[in-house]
Amino acid sequence: MIHATGGVVALDGDAVTALLNENVFNYPGAPIKKLRVKIEDGFVVQNGILHKGVDIPFEMKSVPHLEPDGRLKLHPDHLKIFGVNGLALMHALHLHLDNMMDLSKAHGASVKGDDIFLEPLEIIPPPAVKGTLAAVRIEGNLLVQEFARMPDDTIFGTFVRPDADSHNFIYFRGGSLKFGKLTMTDTDLLIHDADESDPFDLYFIEYNKQLVAGHTKNLPNFGLRTWMVDYGKLTTQRTVAEREK
Repeated sequence: MIHATGGVVALDGDAVTALLNENVFNYPGAPIKKLRVKIEDGFVVQNGILHKGVDIPFEMKSVPHLEPDGRLKLHPDHLKIFGVNGLALMHALHLHLDNMMDLSKAHGASVKGDDIFLEPLEIIPPPAVKGTLAAVRIEGNLLVQEFARMPDDTIFGTFVRPDADSHNFIYFRGGSLKFGKLTMTDTDLLIHDADESDPFDLYFIEYNKQLVAGHTKNLPNFGLRTWMVDYGKLTTQRTVAEREK
C-alpha cells in the first residue's frame, strides 16, 4: 500500500491503453477489446471493438471530468459506430451505452446511461495506492492527475523537500519500507529519473531491474537517493552494453 499525500501524475495514451486493456477489461467475455487510447485536442479518444452479439467498431471522444466521489466520468461528446453518429443511432433505437455494454465484471469501471465511470486508483496494478485526487485535466497529449495534500501530512513540503535538481521523482518518507532484502524505518528514499528528458517510466513489479541499471547514494542522515533507468529503456541499454563488450 502506498499512501499518496500529494503529487502530480501524468499518463499518455499508451499508458491509459495498457491500464484499460490489462487491468480493467482483461477478463473472459469483456465487452470491449482491441482498445487504443489517444489524448489529443483536449479529448480522450478511444478506438476499439464493442462486442454486443456482433463486433461493433467504435470511436468515442470525451473530456474527462472528476466527480465529487473521486470517479472519472467520460461522457461521449462524440461517438461513432460503424462510422456513423453513434449517439443519434442509439437514441433512435431508445438505447444507451449501459444497454450496449455490461461492465459488472470490469475492474474499476462502470457505466450509467451514456457515461463511463473509472476509479482512477482502482484501475492501476499493485501496489495499491490510497489518496484523493483533487483535479484531472488534459495537457497536450497527457492526462494529468493531481493528488490533494492530505491533512495528516504535516512534514512534506515544510521540513522535507526533494532535491532541488530533481523534477521527475517519487519520494517515500516516514513509516517503514521494504525492498529486496533491505528495510528502511523512518523512510527517506527519493527515487530520481536517471533521464529527465522524458517522463519517468517506473514499473514497480520489476523495480529491481531498474535499480540495478542505475545507481544509488547514501546520505549522512541515513537517507537514500537512487537514480533509476526508465523501464522501457532497459532492453536498449542491455543491447548497447552487449555490443560494447
